[in-house]
Amino acid sequence: MLPENSLKWGRSDNIIRELSAYGAARKAEISAENVFDFSIGNPSVPAPDCVKQAILEAMEQDTADLHAYTPAPGLMSLRRAIADDLCERGADVSPELVYVTCGASAGLAVSMRALLLPGEQVITFAPFFPEYSVFAEAAGGQLIALPPDEKLQPDVQALKAALNPLTKAIIINSPNNPSGVIISPEKLSELCDILRAAEAEFGHTIYLVSDEPYRELVYGGEEIPCPLCYYDNSILCYSFSKSLSLPGERIGYLAVNGGMADKADVFAALCGAARSCGYINAPSLIQRVVEKCLTATADISVYKENRRLLYEGLCACGFDCVYPDGAFYLFLKCPEPDARAFSQRAKKHELLLVPSDDFGLPGYVRVAYCVSPEMIKRALPAFNKLAEEYGL
Repeated sequence: MLPENSLKWGRSDNIIRELSAYGAARKAEISAENVFDFSIGNPSVPAPDCVKQAILEAMEQDTADLHAYTPAPGLMSLRRAIADDLCERGADVSPELVYVTCGASAGLAVSMRALLLPGEQVITFAPFFPEYSVFAEAAGGQLIALPPDEKLQPDVQALKAALNPLTKAIIINSPNNPSGVIISPEKLSELCDILRAAEAEFGHTIYLVSDEPYRELVYGGEEIPCPLCYYDNSILCYSFSKSLSLPGERIGYLAVNGGMADKADVFAALCGAARSCGYINAPSLIQRVVEKCLTATADISVYKENRRLLYEGLCACGFDCVYPDGAFYLFLKCPEPDARAFSQRAKKHELLLVPSDDFGLPGYVRVAYCVSPEMIKRALPAFNKLAEEYGL
């Protein structure tokens, strides 16, 4: 006998990677310029120059020290730099409350294992990153996904109705994958007020976990409110994958709010959960690199132009799209109820679009515009032909 959940997760399709693999095969068959792969959120702009410079400088160090194990929670110099950066944003975080992780996914998985007792619930809002359910179930918990409001913002009234004695944590994601929607400061404040009232009613802590890998990917001066400034019982989960175009290096961090009453115990639980999963000692070299590039970003102006090209082009074709405030995804409303059927029809035009069913909100496809502007321009005629099939 093998664990049922492990078998289920290992055998279930990951539609994003399935489409990406299909795209790679099609490119080999008909050439890359004829395939319009909008499936995966892989940054298309190079890392900023400071990354290369930091790598070269690091390689001048003694190689034994450079590649040695770091402390399990990460280099103290990096943890201090992260805490200082968050404090500049108005948060209360000390270096001792920062844990360096192997990307945001490891951070989220560790958070769920640290916080959840068997049978407890985690609430999130659709559309959401599909792995949230895996992380919660692997920790013995249950993910409850609530529908958003008409603007794809968290529906706080739905949250108020869903909170119950089994609720242990909330996961929010802003800018959102897959919609690009940013949670407004007003909405976040209202959400936190509801959580505080629920804590008082149920007599236990409800933690707010903020998943923020797209925090820097905003293009018009939009405000990304920091949940650590709004709610004491909060944990921030971050990744440098998107801001520095380093997804393959797997580097991020967890930060526990200094205003949390049980912060020492929560951080110890994070350390213990990471230990139990083997998620310790994030890569030594890349820790040193991101420390020197902490506030830098890749050239996100490319994504801003891509957003304009794609949104205007798709609207001109007759499609109904959610305007993305941030991240590098656009949510397109399907002209038929079945998103998977629409995605399959798009493949006939070599358009690879991710159906939204696994994101918990059927009826849309996710279009990742972290691609070259030239590919978007080449793809628009194919989108137009697809629209014509639906009489748009």
